[in-house]
Amino acid sequence: MALVLGPILRHVDETSALVWVQTDGSAEVEVLGSRAHTFEVVGNHYALVEVTGLAPDTTTEYEVFVDGSREWPLPDSDFPPSIIRTRGPESAHHHRIVFGSCRYPKAEDPKVDEKLGLDALDCYAVRMRHLPVDEWPDTLILLGDQVYADELTPQVKEKLESTRTSTVGPSDEVVSFQEYEGLYRHTWGDPEIRWILSTVPTAMIFDDHDIRDDWNTSDTWRRQMDDQPWWRNRIRAGLASYWVYQHLGNLSPAELDASDDYRQVREIDGDCWPHLVDLADRADSETDGVKGIRFSFRWDLGATRLTMIDSRNGRILAGGVRKMLSDTEFDWIEDQVNDDVESVDHLVLGSSLPWLLPPVLSDVETLNEIGARRDGRVGQLAEKIRQGADLEHWPAFFDSFTRLSRMISGVAGLGNSDRTLVPATISVLSGDVHHSYAARADFAETTGAAVYQLVCSPVHNAIPPYMKGVFRLGWSPRLAKIVRRWAGSRGAPQLPVTWHNALGPLFGNTIASLIVDGRDARVTFEQPDLDGTLHVAADMSLTDESVERVGT
Repeated sequence: MALVLGPILRHVDETSALVWVQTDGSAEVEVLGSRAHTFEVVGNHYALVEVTGLAPDTTTEYEVFVDGSREWPLPDSDFPPSIIRTRGPESAHHHRIVFGSCRYPKAEDPKVDEKLGLDALDCYAVRMRHLPVDEWPDTLILLGDQVYADELTPQVKEKLESTRTSTVGPSDEVVSFQEYEGLYRHTWGDPEIRWILSTVPTAMIFDDHDIRDDWNTSDTWRRQMDDQPWWRNRIRAGLASYWVYQHLGNLSPAELDASDDYRQVREIDGDCWPHLVDLADRADSETDGVKGIRFSFRWDLGATRLTMIDSRNGRILAGGVRKMLSDTEFDWIEDQVNDDVESVDHLVLGSSLPWLLPPVLSDVETLNEIGARRDGRVGQLAEKIRQGADLEHWPAFFDSFTRLSRMISGVAGLGNSDRTLVPATISVLSGDVHHSYAARADFAETTGAAVYQLVCSPVHNAIPPYMKGVFRLGWSPRLAKIVRRWAGSRGAPQLPVTWHNALGPLFGNTIASLIVDGRDARVTFEQPDLDGTLHVAADMSLTDESVERVGT
């Protein structure tokens, strides 16, 4: 048996690590003496190996054996050995997080690839292999659109046409689990990406294109999709493949042990697809009670904490209600954020969708939400605009926007004169909007944490030229004041937070780094030159607000 995809290094703590693989048949997979047997999904085989017995603050090279045969590293690889670096007290206050979203695969079509430009994560991996290990990132966070299920490369489209036996479903989108399998393999299979995923612990959350553009924009959108005869197969395949390829590795070993779904999948003798169909149906159902699946998660990275928010699948949309996530899941998020927060130097919240947009666009989304609630032609027009212009970020779910803002302001320590009792920084990492920026949040009378929205998008994709002008206008302070007054006159509530642009907007393929050192933090945005060399487009301290360098 051989590896088809992986290894991918996922959750890592002080003494253990999870290594995900896909093999070409049923097999036993071994990493550093730890073993796991594969489970089967529609003829595909996967394993999540929990490597145990590691020592804190150590670096360990590893290989992957499948049925006793060494399958990783690949023969003649010119990359350094894959490693596992554990957390520990020595590294607790120093961390480098690399993040970004919207990574379209190489199309292998000259016109498409020229339009897309160079993949920033690919370029980062190439540079990384020439650096000493202590300069490698500690964590990679992929913030959505890991795969584009509805925007396929010419190569994948051609394969669909030659392999699909049913005419049900769009010809230029994947529908089945097997088609998703090919999409993940195509997207994650190039050597640079495969290597960096094997050696940097990677956290992931989906966005709409992992399923379909505008996924869960509104109740109207859900009802429109439910009317499509192929949609039930598509959402089952999308959520089931996300659970296998992305979600499982976000969980800690203790959470995996507590997961009935993971236990059942491992115990099933043969194809576990019927169980994953049930899992996907539970995940897709809307309930404000205890959900069958919670895709939000938490990673403790020493004195830095990552709490990832599912801002796509967890939405509540039916019955005239609009919430970015259910009250139950929001309660869970607040519990994770506030748990022993006095010991946290830097709080990192992940959301595929930005919390703080360009102010003009933020007010437009809030006004659109108000309009879409009206009956008749006004409501219908507002819904068409919402779907056509992708007006579905946090400000378009204003009650959830307010709750998130209040949670952040509470942790930031409003009126708290002792800064050591609150995190030094609170950063919301996001993507989606195809431009990169840092926005500073301003809460009245706050003396605590510095609060930022940090957006890195895209890692590898293109933006229509006219949208650059739209985003620049969206950041205009003068226009923002006019639109805010207009929004207020049309019924938009008072904002729970104000914000200003601290850096950007930056356009083009970008990879960002959040670097923490004690209670200091900075963010760096890098973009590839024509030869693939990354240059610093912007570099800013989050603790003294100095922009040290801005490239062109």
